[in-house]
Amino acid sequence: MLSRKDMVSGHFYEEHANTLPAGMVWDKNSIYQSLVDTLAQRESNQPVWVFAYGSLMWNPLITIEEMRKGTLKGWQRRFNLKLISGRASQQHPGRMLSLDHGGETQGMAFRLADDDQLVDELKVIWTREMITGLYLPRWESVKLTSGETIQAIVFVSNVAHPDHVPDESPESASSVIALAEGSIGTNTDYVMQLYSTLQSWCIEDPYIQDVVQCLNHS
Repeated sequence: MLSRKDMVSGHFYEEHANTLPAGMVWDKNSIYQSLVDTLAQRESNQPVWVFAYGSLMWNPLITIEEMRKGTLKGWQRRFNLKLISGRASQQHPGRMLSLDHGGETQGMAFRLADDDQLVDELKVIWTREMITGLYLPRWESVKLTSGETIQAIVFVSNVAHPDHVPDESPESASSVIALAEGSIGTNTDYVMQLYSTLQSWCIEDPYIQDVVQCLNHS
């Protein structure tokens, strides 16, 4: 499993830079500039929240001050990004989870400490999510179970990226996921971990349920 040490030491970045096709990995300056540009759009004096809907839910790797369940409207979970590392390979590509327009998504909102460590914590997230530019970071409204609405950083699909996959149906995604395996495990294990995590938080996602059902019958 990915560790904070992998991120802070630079091992995660270097491994991807050395194994992925030339030009695919963003340089560190580009990743950092994306962070700076996003943080500049933060509403004045508002806390920094990050919305987790996939592996960040069970393996955030960051220091969290507060964690709350919340709903993001207008975006839905989809396996619509091509994956060729980690839980897949170039020979047997898999699918990475992202958010696409439509519906709504229940997940976890993490509030980060607003101190001199904030940027360092965000660097961990940005290196993890933006290493190949597959996502677009943006601020979105998330309604917490308390009824409060907060602004949170959300990583959604970059539909302009060449590795964005238009056919995100459970049948199509599961047929690829079932064959994918990489240095840290199988793509199927990711899906099952996601499904288990959603169940533990009493979150129902029909799309994820359909992908799991397809995998169980593959």
